[in-house]
Amino acid sequence: MGISHYIKEIGRGKDGARALTREQAADLMGQVLDGAVSDLELGGFCLAMRIKGETPEEMAGFLDATHARLKRVPGNGKPIVVLPSYNGARKLPLLTPLLALHLARRGAAVLVHGTATEDKRVAAEAVFDALGVAPAAHVAAIAPGACAFVPTPVLLPGLKRLLDVRRAVGLRNPGHSLVKLMNPVDGPALIVGSYTHPEYALSMAATFALTGAHALLLRGTEGEPVADARRQPRIEAFRDGQRIERIAAQDGPLARLPELPAIDAVSTAAYIRAVLDGHIPLPAPIARQADCILAEVNAHETVNA
Repeated sequence: MGISHYIKEIGRGKDGARALTREQAADLMGQVLDGAVSDLELGGFCLAMRIKGETPEEMAGFLDATHARLKRVPGNGKPIVVLPSYNGARKLPLLTPLLALHLARRGAAVLVHGTATEDKRVAAEAVFDALGVAPAAHVAAIAPGACAFVPTPVLLPGLKRLLDVRRAVGLRNPGHSLVKLMNPVDGPALIVGSYTHPEYALSMAATFALTGAHALLLRGTEGEPVADARRQPRIEAFRDGQRIERIAAQDGPLARLPELPAIDAVSTAAYIRAVLDGHIPLPAPIARQADCILAEVNAHETVNA
């Protein structure tokens, strides 16, 4: 059928556009992910949604279509910690791999998924490569105490095509929120969602609540799912649609700044090794975030015991 009739609804401008139902949104995104739409239709969809913005119902529909097509990582009964890494490093070092490896050392099964969306940023894959962690070529089970980095195309090639529209038009699209909300695990998972701008905090929270996700949400470091090493961000938990504040945001001036590396992958990897080896302390906000994540994983086990 194509998606032109959907574009006609969502593309009427900020004030005239109409929201799609969850079912319509799922149909539209399914066609996009299946590669059944032209480049022109895809670009039109992305620009129309950028102007209109996504409703929680639309995002839930986009997630329905995505979850139906993902190659999911097998679950192991205990929640797998999912860290979506798509923003990369622009001004601050990318410490998502540090959080992931620290959690794995403490016994969690950790899945990091992502891809570079802007050429000028340092992506997680580059930092993992400098750490000697190879990207997964296919989905596989992740044991407790292990960490895996799975590139987005391994999970769903159509999703990579959607994200790559940003390289052509220079603007984000629903795919950039979608990857931070989706559950790529066939079983229990704890999604660690992050945002950069306050409006996305509202929309992501509404979607987590609507879909009954088990998730954490924070304003991460430049949009990455890791706490800013300099200042503690607010962290909220979502359990079966219920929203709970887990950690309050740090207020007031900073007493001292932690020593952080340059943002290139090699320097960041060297810093991460030093922290994991105990030569440098783990930044306090990341340590508190890790404690919060593990508490949520254990809370799920307690509820389902």
